[in-house]
Parts: sequence; C-alpha cells; structure tokens
Amino acid sequence: MIRLARFGARKQPYYRVVVIEKERARNGRPVEVVGTYNPRTSPATFDLKRERITYWVSKGAKCSERVGKLLAMPAPAAAAPVA
Repeated sequence: MIRLARFGARKQPYYRVVVIEKERARNGRPVEVVGTYNPRTSPATFDLKRERITYWVSKGAKCSERVGKLLAMPAPAAAAPVA
C-alpha cells in the first residue's frame, strides 16, 4: 500500500509518502519512502517520485485516498531563478 506516514511535532504535521505493507502501523517500517507532503505551507507542498510510485502500482500496490489526490495534482513547477 502507498500511504502517508505522519512525522513532525505535535500540531505541526509533516508527512512522508511511503510504500508499506497494509497491516503495519501508520508509522511502521516502510519498504520505501517515495515522497513527502507538507500541508502547513500555503499552498501545501509535496514532492513525489512518480516513477517509483508507478513501479509499485505495477507490482500491485494500492494508493490511499489522499495519495491518489496528490498524484492527480500537477507536479509543482521548479522555482525559476530570479535575475
């Protein structure tokens, strides 16, 4: 399963997008970390390794609802250098 694992301090959530066995705990040992998600920024920022997510989905992994929504969003554009 591809889902979010919560990190960060109390009331300051920060998430990693992880590939993990479905029966494991939310913050259990993942098979692989495939991205990050920070809902505290405006707008929320995320960084996904889309090619690794595609690989795991081809092996039978299912995405959680939130990860599916993140994948549907366009990749954030790289910040252009200010000249």
